[in-house]
Amino acid sequence: MIQTEDFTAHHDPDQRTVFLKGFLRLNGIEEYQPIMNLLLGAIEETEACVVDLSDLEFLNSSGISMLSMFVVRVRDRGAIDLTFRGSNQVLWQTRSLKNLKRLMPALTIDLRD
Repeated sequence: MIQTEDFTAHHDPDQRTVFLKGFLRLNGIEEYQPIMNLLLGAIEETEACVVDLSDLEFLNSSGISMLSMFVVRVRDRGAIDLTFRGSNQVLWQTRSLKNLKRLMPALTIDLRD
């Protein structure tokens, strides 16, 4: 688990889900590396993974770049059913998550109310 005053990131292997919550506004891709490592670790042991962003209220451009790089790594590895779960109530998610599908057409985007 990664936890600060602004955000938490943790992997629940039983649910095959990585949860990101709060406000993620780290400076540059280097600061996002621990989260990238958490995401990459989550896909090592499974054929399906959910990245739950429902409670992630803010993600800056560096964070979106990190998610894009993660999607490309999953796509290149193959044989993983990847889903991003988000909220229709969070503006950045409705805009940015759909763009990830361009990088990996098999990606599932699950936006809920």
